[in-house]
Amino acid sequence: MSTSTPSASVDALLDIPEGICVLTHAPLAVEDIIKSVEDDRAGATAVFIGTTRNSFKGKVVRRLDYQAYSKLAIKTIADIVRAAHATHARSAHHPEHDKVTSLIRSVVYHRLGTVPVGEPSIVIAVSSPHRKEAFTACEYILEEVKLKAQIWKREFYEGEREEEAEWKANISA
Repeated sequence: MSTSTPSASVDALLDIPEGICVLTHAPLAVEDIIKSVEDDRAGATAVFIGTTRNSFKGKVVRRLDYQAYSKLAIKTIADIVRAAHATHARSAHHPEHDKVTSLIRSVVYHRLGTVPVGEPSIVIAVSSPHRKEAFTACEYILEEVKLKAQIWKREFYEGEREEEAEWKANISA
C-alpha cells in the first residue's frame, strides 16, 4: 500500500448469496463484471457504468480520487444489495403471471484511489428473469450506494491547485 493511501481506504471484497461487493484500487474490468451475473434463468441484465467525465459545472475535470472507510462501506453496500433482492422477492408481480419474480444476482464494484477521465469508477450489474426488475434494482442500488456508502470523492479541476480540491460525499449527479 502506498503512503498516500489512507489506511482505512483499502481493497475489500464481500461475497454474499445475492452477489459480490468489491472496493478496489484496480481498474474495473467491465466485461468480467457483467459476465459475473450471467445465469440461464436471466432474461435481463441491467448494467450501470459510472465514469469520470471531463467536466463538471463548467470546470474541466482532470481526475477524481475516491477513498472509503472500506470495512464499513463494504458492509453497507452488501446490505443495499440484500435489500434490493428482498424487495423484489416480495413485490415483483407481473400481470401475466401469478407468481413472484426475483433478482438472480447483483454485483457492485467501486473504484478507490485515482480514477482518470474516461475510466469507470463504479459498475453495477443485475440479472433477473425480467427487465423491469433488473432496471429498477440497478437504479435502486446505485442511488443507495451514493447516498449511504462510506465513500468520498475529491475532484481535481484544471487551473486549480491540488490542495484546493476538497473531499465531498459521493452524492452529486
